[in-house]
Amino acid sequence: MPGKHITQRQEMLYMQSRQTDLNQETCAAKAGISVRSARRLEQNGVATKTQRHWKTRTDPFAAVWEPELVPLLEKEPKLTGLTLWEYLDEHHPGDYPYELLRTLQRRVKHWRATQGPDNPVMFRQTVPPGRQGLSDFTHPRAAVTIAGQPLRHLIYQYRLAYSGWRCAHVVRGGESYSALAEGLQNALQKCGGTPTEHRTDSLSAAYVNQSQKKQLTQAYEGLCQHYGMTGTTNNPGLGHENGAVETAHGTLKHRLDQAIMLRGSADFATVAEYQALINRCIGRLNRYCVTRFAEEKKYLQLLPKYRFMDYSEISAKVTTSSTIDVKHGLYSVPSRLIGETLRIHLYHDKLIGFVGQTQVIELARVYPDNANKRARCIDYRHVIHALATKPQAFRFSNFRDELFPDDNYRQLWKIVDQKLPAKDACKWMVAVLRIAADHQCERELGRSLYRQAQADQLPTLKILQARYLQKKDRPELHTKQHDIADYDDLLTGGWVNPHPQGGAPCLSN
Repeated sequence: MPGKHITQRQEMLYMQSRQTDLNQETCAAKAGISVRSARRLEQNGVATKTQRHWKTRTDPFAAVWEPELVPLLEKEPKLTGLTLWEYLDEHHPGDYPYELLRTLQRRVKHWRATQGPDNPVMFRQTVPPGRQGLSDFTHPRAAVTIAGQPLRHLIYQYRLAYSGWRCAHVVRGGESYSALAEGLQNALQKCGGTPTEHRTDSLSAAYVNQSQKKQLTQAYEGLCQHYGMTGTTNNPGLGHENGAVETAHGTLKHRLDQAIMLRGSADFATVAEYQALINRCIGRLNRYCVTRFAEEKKYLQLLPKYRFMDYSEISAKVTTSSTIDVKHGLYSVPSRLIGETLRIHLYHDKLIGFVGQTQVIELARVYPDNANKRARCIDYRHVIHALATKPQAFRFSNFRDELFPDDNYRQLWKIVDQKLPAKDACKWMVAVLRIAADHQCERELGRSLYRQAQADQLPTLKILQARYLQKKDRPELHTKQHDIADYDDLLTGGWVNPHPQGGAPCLSN
């Protein structure tokens, strides 16, 4: 076309077309040039494009590039073109307008490619079957709730490097040895064997001091040794060294997000229901590696007979408030344990307490929202009978709000505290909590009393006691009243047992 230069590609396309049986006009049309240009190409041949070594315009950064900008880039190669332009705008105001930013960015990119430092190289791996399994934790994308309450959690994922078979597990709290040990052992049980090497990240979030680091390292080494695996970790901050499982997080989270959208809600009744959804997503992903997994299973080692310890063990003394303090969490325990030192098996989602070798408690583990605060797990049933003996302690108790089983009781307390005198309000509320604990009717009782309180029909304490604390009918006892002469004979030693084989009859009630 007139006014446009013929490109080297058009020249080559025309000359290649001429090697066939097509005529000059057809070849010119295919190359997008005129017939006249085609004749000229055949007369003169294809021109060799010479490399241009001169600039077509004045360099706007000639005064500052070598003396100022290059030294900055040599010192810190990660500086961007925008940062360097802001530097120039600050030190040379008005000399380098914003319109020159794109030119500077191209110049920086060219400098990195021609004079910059070498970049790290990713070496893709081909791992033999049965050689390596990998573990990692990831944050889910969806805001999952359990019965309306936010679930703060991670997802642990285990993957075999060769086949891509995977397993995932919900983890409460953060990365820890107990979370890794439980998730890994569950995965190995489902997999049916162990690889010769297990790789995970540095788990630096699992400890806060060198003592915990040493303990974690020893526990992890013991876990790997129990399953006949060589335990390895990648360098801190280099997640790509765990790439075979890091890349798998994206597909799992995408599947999970799609399943939640298809379900229509991210609210689950229990954690087990949420875990079941994850298991279904994992099952669909594992369908794509059935053949390779069947091949890899031939190379896996046999599982040991028993599981390894998947908890941390600590000690906690029960205070006079019937509580224990465990890992930034305050937990209530039955008051009969006051003064005892409990041996605690600490899991990522629960803690189990022992007195000697006897298990005495099992509590759900709680985590604080803020690292500088403590979470609380208070069960009113542990202390309600002690509180019933001194109900006035209820009002100013440090964990009064945690004593309420649910929100119905919290709202009920606000109404009772306004309508009754302070002394009677505490006595009434403590009595209600004791009834809920003794008769195991906390949900129904809370809903019923809250509706009555809203309708200004709050029952008195006597009515509640008559309704729930009625004494059971005692069995009628039939006793024989003896003659008074029998007592005289007993005192003087002249009494003879009339039933020598059946034992002496009772002489009193």
